[in-house]
Amino acid sequence: MAQDQPSLPLLWLLSDARNDAGLEEALSALPRGSGFVFRHYHLELTARKARFLALARVARQYGHMVVLSDTWMLAKGWEADGIYGNAQQIAEGHDQLLLATAHDGDELQAAIAAKADGIFLSPVFPTASHPGSQTLGPHGFSVLAQQSPVPVIALGGMTRERAAAFGIARWGAIDGLG
Repeated sequence: MAQDQPSLPLLWLLSDARNDAGLEEALSALPRGSGFVFRHYHLELTARKARFLALARVARQYGHMVVLSDTWMLAKGWEADGIYGNAQQIAEGHDQLLLATAHDGDELQAAIAAKADGIFLSPVFPTASHPGSQTLGPHGFSVLAQQSPVPVIALGGMTRERAAAFGIARWGAIDGLG
């Protein structure tokens, strides 16, 4: 992570086609200094950039960190705070916040080797994004998270209630923040 980067937020909102209509409201409702990962894979590049810039403007009004799921070059060009992706995608990052995705121990180790600043580990619980996928469960998440020297962010079926019930301080959601 670049030396001038702040520490990772505890709460993260991730975007996709499902939650697009409510993103401005969701960003305004997050605690100040939360994180926002813009994905929006469903949009073509011009529309994607326009939506990113509009949402980044809202997010920054609330002091949120803004991360783009794409290449480091595009993230730099769009003035994102960092990039989000699998270990191979983030390994090309240069002087940016690098947030990796992982779904098991091997991917976690690959993210660590790629010098990730934080790792989204999922799915902890059943999720609408990946129906029927095997989940880590709170115990599996905890076991893997303890193997990481960098912050691990719980993702997949996470809600405030589940985070509180299982003592998970750092977590994110697409539609579980309500």
